[in-house]
Amino acid sequence: MTRRMMMELMQQIIDDKLFLLDLDARDMKSVLEQTVQYIVDHDHVEEAHQTALLESLMERERIRSTAIGHAVAVPHAYLEGVPRPMVVFVRLKHSLNLGAPDRIPTRFVCVLLGPPNAVQEHLDALTLIAQLMSDDEFRYEAGAALNEQQLADAFQHFVLRNSPEASAQAKIPEGMHFSGKFLGGIIQDVQRRVPHYVSDFVDGLNAKTIASSVFLFFACLAPAITFGGIMGQQTDGSIGAVEMLVATAACGVIYALIGGQPMTILGGIGPMLVFTKILYDLCQSWDVQFLSAYAWVGFWTAGFLFLFAVTEASCLMRFFTRFTDEIFAALMSLIFIYESVRNLLAIFNEGFENGGRSHDTSFLSLLLALGTFYIAMSLMRMRRSRYLVPYIREFLADFGPAIAMGIMIAIAWMWSGEVELHKLTAPAGFNTTSGRSWLVNPFDTPGWLRMAAAGPALLAALLIALSQNITSRLLNSPDLKMKKGSAYHYDLLLIGLMVGVCSLFGLPWLVAATVRSLAHVRALATVEEVVSPNAETKEQVIHVNENRLTGLVIHVFIGFSILLLPYLQITPLSVLYGLFLYMGVVSLFGNQFFERLGLLVMDSNLYPQTHYMRRVPPRTIHRFTIIQLACLTVLCLVNLSDKQYLKILFPLFIALLVPVRLLMNKLFQRDHLLALDADEEPKEEEMQWAG
Repeated sequence: MTRRMMMELMQQIIDDKLFLLDLDARDMKSVLEQTVQYIVDHDHVEEAHQTALLESLMERERIRSTAIGHAVAVPHAYLEGVPRPMVVFVRLKHSLNLGAPDRIPTRFVCVLLGPPNAVQEHLDALTLIAQLMSDDEFRYEAGAALNEQQLADAFQHFVLRNSPEASAQAKIPEGMHFSGKFLGGIIQDVQRRVPHYVSDFVDGLNAKTIASSVFLFFACLAPAITFGGIMGQQTDGSIGAVEMLVATAACGVIYALIGGQPMTILGGIGPMLVFTKILYDLCQSWDVQFLSAYAWVGFWTAGFLFLFAVTEASCLMRFFTRFTDEIFAALMSLIFIYESVRNLLAIFNEGFENGGRSHDTSFLSLLLALGTFYIAMSLMRMRRSRYLVPYIREFLADFGPAIAMGIMIAIAWMWSGEVELHKLTAPAGFNTTSGRSWLVNPFDTPGWLRMAAAGPALLAALLIALSQNITSRLLNSPDLKMKKGSAYHYDLLLIGLMVGVCSLFGLPWLVAATVRSLAHVRALATVEEVVSPNAETKEQVIHVNENRLTGLVIHVFIGFSILLLPYLQITPLSVLYGLFLYMGVVSLFGNQFFERLGLLVMDSNLYPQTHYMRRVPPRTIHRFTIIQLACLTVLCLVNLSDKQYLKILFPLFIALLVPVRLLMNKLFQRDHLLALDADEEPKEEEMQWAG
């Protein structure tokens, strides 16, 4: 169907008011009765033909359900009494289980009517409905439309997304076109994001914002205190937990207000912690003042990031593909899972070494961690449960992590008099960890060091740029349905500015935290369950409520928490370890690498019929997966290595994934790589049309 035909049919639905929003019906008979009555009342069909039309529609429904999947049913009737072809768009107030092949309850009913000779028009209308209802964003917008204008906007947005111009632009990832002009990339980023600035706040005024803010407040606070505490130990108190909290709150608020992609969560990451430790050790061996040297390295790092931003170096991210994104995302998720398990094992080791009541501490800690993980995962699945009413299911799913933490903290409090648990260690008050002044004097270092700082700064800048851009690429993946645009160059410039300012105050450098950012997106996502032709189920994102309020609220709370640190010490660490485990596991959902990893040990007769299984031989899929697994193993070994010089080269190992991927062009057929490494899964032909 051409774009013109789409527009004509959609315009006819709106102009002739052939739509009903939030029709209150409990079965298909009631839906059809009210729809036919509506058509007659608006003079689209004469009253004399009302009974015959209803009987024809009901007869078709008795033969076979017209629910075809993607939450839509298409009843149809073609009688002499219908003057012209028409489509009546009906949105139900309550979804109905009409036995759709994909098991998704029916929310939309498109009633097709026309004279007996309108065969071609019937086929055209069916094609349009198939395209409409397979579009996730249209289903979300049509489901949220409050009036005629918003429904018309949903139709219009669908046409624009599927226009030839949009399809051509989608071949090159947004934000990765070289402008060839000074500051060109930054200017384009600003122009792309400014139109959405007001909606970034308005769109955050809903219950999901509250749920996400509560969950992510703890998800961001715990790593900040943990990383800060470790950094304090490694730098002899020069940069500690208070400094990390101040940097997290201040940079997070600034980024939420003026950042290019506010769904990104800034935070400390393991490789940056390693870099700071190595820099501190070098300063000790050279007998120079650490914070002053740290400031100069930070200034140089900021300069390199400015250079990367103005020269549009982020455009090189076009060479990063699903292959590299999946490995990096898997690494960040596994780090969270590893840290959770490692800390729980440490509690057990301590318990067995000390004996006695420590065993109670070990097992209660395990119970709290697994309880937090289990409750959060179970409540997340409530969204597709058969029980309770929809808005209660949605509430429990959104607030799942916060509810899980609340229950487990209450259980820990009940046992607090009998079992001693490891609690969140927080600073006693608001002051620098070592008692130093907040402002650092950068001129306490010898002149030669101010220039030599450019060497380690280049590695730091590469690490920050790669972490920031890869995380942004993951958030902008077509699978996550982000719509408001990217801002690679502008964000890198802003991160560089914050690195420079933090260096002057002896604060840690923050960068996009992959797992926390993905958790932020998923907490604000509207998802639906999809059933494949071989009856396997998985969730897919159909819309993300992109906004600035969640990031702003999270980091304002973290700022206030600095004043309430003693009260946070009631939180058992094991509950936070359970939260880390939940975030790590949830971040793995949708990672195609882990889906293909399972194929290595699966019965080949039971392979799922995914798009790549239908296009690529199994042996080729396994070779591709094994290469990814080998790369991931190398990155894990680098992170776990005891050799500090190896860890500081981590950004180079990440960058080496690109030549590895390019080398694979010689090892695999092009069409096989396109199927395995596509940025977006192709639309499958999942509709099963009734005859």
